[in-house]
Amino acid sequence: MIRIPKPWQLKENQTTPERLYLNRRHIIGGLGLTAGLAAGAALAKTKPQSTRKALVFKKSGYTIADPLTPENLVTSYNNFYEFGTDKSDPAKYAHSLITDPWTITVEGEAAKTGKFAIEDLIRQDELEERIYRLRCVEGWSMVIPWVGVPLRKILARFEPNSKAKYVQLVTKFEPSQMRGTRWPVLDWPYVEGLRMDEAMHDLTFLATGLYGRELPNQNGAPLRLVVPWKYGFKSIKSIVKIKFLKRQPTTSWEKSAPREYGFYSNVNPNVDHPRWSQSTERVIGGGSFTSLFNRRETEVFNGYGDAVAELYRGMDLKRNY
Repeated sequence: MIRIPKPWQLKENQTTPERLYLNRRHIIGGLGLTAGLAAGAALAKTKPQSTRKALVFKKSGYTIADPLTPENLVTSYNNFYEFGTDKSDPAKYAHSLITDPWTITVEGEAAKTGKFAIEDLIRQDELEERIYRLRCVEGWSMVIPWVGVPLRKILARFEPNSKAKYVQLVTKFEPSQMRGTRWPVLDWPYVEGLRMDEAMHDLTFLATGLYGRELPNQNGAPLRLVVPWKYGFKSIKSIVKIKFLKRQPTTSWEKSAPREYGFYSNVNPNVDHPRWSQSTERVIGGGSFTSLFNRRETEVFNGYGDAVAELYRGMDLKRNY
């Protein structure tokens, strides 16, 4: 039998290993990031990495050729508005989020609904590592080794019926633990959604960890979505509710600024944000002194077009942004 690899799959000897040594000043200086990022990186270290549980998982063929983003940048340069709007705020304040115990409420068009403990849904023997690029709508990207399970495996356990056309996901809302929700930056709680075929696609991933350890709070502990062909804000964090719907839900950013953020939010260099171009992206952690200018051309569907373009056949991708 001849195995033909998919576009994102590489031979094991072609993958990039985690960097063992990081010259922090050199990289931060080269990135041209703000002093806030440097402070955020230091604050992220106030909780030693050893306190994050190491996960047992299998390697997978889902990877890309680009180098991994250094872990200290992945865990200190974040968007998680529930803890503040500055990139350093999540690393600074997310320690207040209580993630154990954690339950997920399931509602809507499915045979099995109710409230489920996370340990009853996420089977440890199913955990796998997938290296995906996460592309932010603000124009930067990271390459991250996620650990988790395909979303389709979790959704199938609830036995959605034929009326379920969409999946809505909701982030935890607890102002006493999430200081950013005390201000009306968005209409809390944070809500996202996918079409069922998007949610059941093999690339769509529920992450419980990164870099081989459980997720830090600032990255969406204990359970977050990763949809690699969509802009990062679609990858909702700290999920507490899954709802199967007949009709398309209105998402948080779509409700807040519909001219800027559509329901689909597919990475598309040909559709500019109203305030900036999406044709290129800044690679976080490029590692060179000139990495402020280390930009790459943005790829349609973030480089996963061969796998997902069929989902949108016949659709106007500029209208359905």
